[in-house]
Amino acid sequence: MKEWWVQVGLLSVPLLAVYLHIPPPKLSPALLSWRSSGGYFTYKDQNIFYRDSNGAVGSSDIVVLLHGFPTSSYDWCKIWEGLTQRFHRVIALDFVGFGFSDKPRPHHYSIFEQASIVEGLVRHLGLHHQRINLLSHDYGVTVAQELLHRSLQPLMLWLLFTFLSCTLTQLLPCCSELFFPGLAQSSDPTRSLRRQSTGICGQRCGPMMAISILQYINQRKKHRDRWVGALMSTSVPLHLIYGPLDPVNPHPEFLQLYKKVLPMSTVSVLDDHISHYPQLEDPTGFLNAYLNFINSF
Repeated sequence: MKEWWVQVGLLSVPLLAVYLHIPPPKLSPALLSWRSSGGYFTYKDQNIFYRDSNGAVGSSDIVVLLHGFPTSSYDWCKIWEGLTQRFHRVIALDFVGFGFSDKPRPHHYSIFEQASIVEGLVRHLGLHHQRINLLSHDYGVTVAQELLHRSLQPLMLWLLFTFLSCTLTQLLPCCSELFFPGLAQSSDPTRSLRRQSTGICGQRCGPMMAISILQYINQRKKHRDRWVGALMSTSVPLHLIYGPLDPVNPHPEFLQLYKKVLPMSTVSVLDDHISHYPQLEDPTGFLNAYLNFINSF
């Protein structure tokens, strides 16, 4: 009898062939509209999708939105119009490997690269001398932490824009465990992998690519001191918008420890039924919480 792994391999080859030949789903009208309202810039031969809307007249404030895993900039669609009524510029991008941006394979996906892509977009838009607000969710929180770390390095200031504020929402899977060892519920990183057979833009991603992107979990463990330290050391106003029903960051333990580790950060707690995607689950409550923070300084 052949070894079990040989049998699995023989079975997997035709299944993979069938999978790769299944056409991706068609884009919804909403996604088609989102894509047509954006554009692309090039970062190291990679086409990166972004949206940049001019908003409130008389305001000079800029906000850059950083999405989570495994989705895209479309996560911000329900609060986009509300943000344009407050900010002069509202900007969001799809990280490489996500949404409408390129998905190179094979590729070493890293938080460091994603942070550099954000810097590249800011330079591309001619905003690298501006003060910018960051609003980040899930995976994007780690990218924001890397950007904050770079802003603390004096020799790198000439490369960077500066920050007016940084807002975190629903820290990513495994983040609470990295902040506070022993707190987070047992999480299965493959759960996100199993959800992601197709990218939100309708381009097939595949499990091997998702595994490559999921290396951010190991990167968080390796660079914990760098990224948590950035939050602890920054003088930029920090704010957390928190959905108490989030299974990743259990209430009330997570919130208590967050306040202990980052006492300088202000916090908005949404309604009890709000979970991991508050900007989609409760866009009005989320937007009000964010604008109250922005208008407080």
